[in-house]
Amino acid sequence: MKTEILKMLRETEDYISGQQICERLDVSRTAVWKVIRQLQDEGYQIEAVRNRGYRIVDIPDVMTREELESRMRTEWAGRNVFYYPETDSTNLRIRQLGDEGAPHGTLAVADMQTAGRGRRGRIWESPAGSSIYMSLLLRPDLLPGTAPALTLVMACSVAEGIMDCEDVKVQIKWPNDVIINGKKLVGILTEMSSQVDYIDHVVIGVGINVNMTGFPENIRETATSLRIETGHKVKRAPLIAAVMKRFEENYEIFLQTGDMSGLAEKYSRMLVNIGREVLVIGAKEPYKAYALGIDRDGELLVRREDGAEEKVYAGEVSVRGVYGYV
Repeated sequence: MKTEILKMLRETEDYISGQQICERLDVSRTAVWKVIRQLQDEGYQIEAVRNRGYRIVDIPDVMTREELESRMRTEWAGRNVFYYPETDSTNLRIRQLGDEGAPHGTLAVADMQTAGRGRRGRIWESPAGSSIYMSLLLRPDLLPGTAPALTLVMACSVAEGIMDCEDVKVQIKWPNDVIINGKKLVGILTEMSSQVDYIDHVVIGVGINVNMTGFPENIRETATSLRIETGHKVKRAPLIAAVMKRFEENYEIFLQTGDMSGLAEKYSRMLVNIGREVLVIGAKEPYKAYALGIDRDGELLVRREDGAEEKVYAGEVSVRGVYGYV
């Protein structure tokens, strides 16, 4: 009921009467008033005027299951939300939910993580009240070999979702770092549970630096946040909903071909390194090459200094700028 009342308040420009809410939800006026009080206690500024009803004046940066669900404009992505004020890792939580039979599109969101991690086991800083930590459960009817490309689908979706909400230019550092002004804003970690010929479930974890104002010394030169880049605090729930909407759209495109061919052009346009010299690290000796974009499998196409073109595989090597992170 709280989710539905939030939707009604948010979608009504003027006051909505308690009687209208009662009739639409088939509940008592007392029940409505209790929910309004709960929302006010959570920080929502709601006016209650006799003979007129209720009107929402301001929505703070609230993170609750009801706030998240009331924001979703999707058919399945993020429609089933599990919210944790604090947890070890949303990837761990959603993997457990997946093993217990949670449906496709289930989303786990936390205000704080105690064991967040990124690619190659790196620690992802996860303080409370400042960022987005979320993991999405997927049950795709695809072969296991196609699952790694879903990381790129999410990177594309996060970049688009951020630009839908904020006036910033967001780019992608292949394969899965989302950046602003050459600094990392988003990390994405994809994990899979599968058999030889089918996928049980895929978990895509996303960490977005939203309202952080500073970073540890070891990442200060390469990390940033939306607050630093925009100059103002950013509300997290609308951003999560925007990412889910974009992901649902891009995922459907991905399913049509089972690869990145339908998204490759859009993804490549956002690549920060495209047409630039990069350093390929991890495949024997490091070497310099020019980034050309991605292929249908999501691998990076590069042209070596001798003119030879080849694929770079995300699981084996990393790519960075010749003179720095990008």
